[in-house]
Amino acid sequence: MPHPMLAQGKNHLLETLTRKDRQHFLANCTPVELVFADILAEPGEPISHVYFPTDSFISLVTPTTADCAPMEVGLVGDEGMLGISLILGVDISPLHALVQGAGMALRMEADPFQREIERNPTLRRVLQCYLYVMLGQIAQTAACSHFHMIEARLARWLLMTQDRAHSDTFHITHEFLAYMLGVRRVGVTKAASALQQRKLIRYSRGEITVLHRINLEAASCGCYTAEIAAYTRILG
Repeated sequence: MPHPMLAQGKNHLLETLTRKDRQHFLANCTPVELVFADILAEPGEPISHVYFPTDSFISLVTPTTADCAPMEVGLVGDEGMLGISLILGVDISPLHALVQGAGMALRMEADPFQREIERNPTLRRVLQCYLYVMLGQIAQTAACSHFHMIEARLARWLLMTQDRAHSDTFHITHEFLAYMLGVRRVGVTKAASALQQRKLIRYSRGEITVLHRINLEAASCGCYTAEIAAYTRILG
């Protein structure tokens, strides 16, 4: 969804605001460092803060049920925000949110954020557009999980992660990959090995390096390019 050429260290949603509006908004924000695997939201729990990642990224994961394992349905990086349901006036989190890429974010308490939405129609329109895009990402992920092979899904996930990490190399274990994709670890191992044999990635001791991005895009399903196109069409 985010474009690989987005500038690192900024949040794309906030960059769409005028300088005056952005400064007013940032006055209520606190820079925070997000730590890998920290939980920022729980399903069914009140949303106390919103987060605008600048060089971190967050996984959105379905709740665990008796007959359904958790699975990642969305990623939030510097193209977006965590806590978007507040734009609908709903202050309850629908999903788990955990830090997948450590780094900095801007945090704001929920009440001041809702006041900013009411005060600033430009911000409200931008966030409404982002909510639309996020709904599309979640729907696309559901279809992808049902119809596409693990290898193509893994390639898509690696591209999405690389976009948000702003780096060719990032840390991830097979266990965490299996959790994110909602599959058994053996399936992830097989898919990662296939991509490595094709010299698209290098994987060693939890470190993944994207070696050939263009070919990795070719190996992924069409969901990745569809998400990029949707984000660009709606948010520019």
